[in-house]
Amino acid sequence: MNKLYVVGIGPGAYEKMTIEAANALKNSDVIIGYTVYVDLVKEHFSGKEFLTTPMKKEVDRCVMAFEEAMKGKTVSMICSGDAGVYGMSGLMYEIGVKYPEVELEIIPGVTAATGGAAVLGAPLIHDFCLISLSDLLTPWEKIEARLLNAAKADFVICLYNPSSKKRHDYLQKACDLMMQHQSPETVCGIVGNIGRDGEHMQVMTLKELRDTKVDMFTTVFIGNSQTMNIQGKMVTPRGYKNV
Repeated sequence: MNKLYVVGIGPGAYEKMTIEAANALKNSDVIIGYTVYVDLVKEHFSGKEFLTTPMKKEVDRCVMAFEEAMKGKTVSMICSGDAGVYGMSGLMYEIGVKYPEVELEIIPGVTAATGGAAVLGAPLIHDFCLISLSDLLTPWEKIEARLLNAAKADFVICLYNPSSKKRHDYLQKACDLMMQHQSPETVCGIVGNIGRDGEHMQVMTLKELRDTKVDMFTTVFIGNSQTMNIQGKMVTPRGYKNV
């Protein structure tokens, strides 16, 4: 059976990659991915064949991975974070229907929500949800409904893809929606370049977050009504002290 791994490489730093992910890459002949992600792992896996495609060529990248596996090579398709959280594993299964001779194995990784949470403190201790602000594949009306309902339900909310050149005001729009149900003083946080050079974090209020500049390499955390700022760290209690 031809082998194809779909590997979540974590936030970026080699130390944040799981042992299972590192072993899959070591055992692969070919490593395929978006150019930026391949550059993150290249130095640690010398001697491998690396193939890349630019952004918006996801289908081509998946087909390339299956075609390489069909040549009898062991192949790894890499994704940042976790391959099953806004990653490529779903698309790989869809395309894999045409390649029944190839065995797919999904290798999980540390996603931005958990990687960023560790930098901020402990914001995800209770119920939380992940929402991407990118409307490339999801209509904004649907994103807006999810934001409003999550805020109304008092979830901690982790936002992926909060801004880009074309979507420079999307975080402002999201914060305005949040403040329909949450206090402007709600504790929030941002983490940029998680696990990479230039990693930085900041804890602030929802009102302050609204006017904070972020980019595609920033993960945003919006607390619930219990989330606290404890000595500069974002902490959501679960209530163990009250049991």
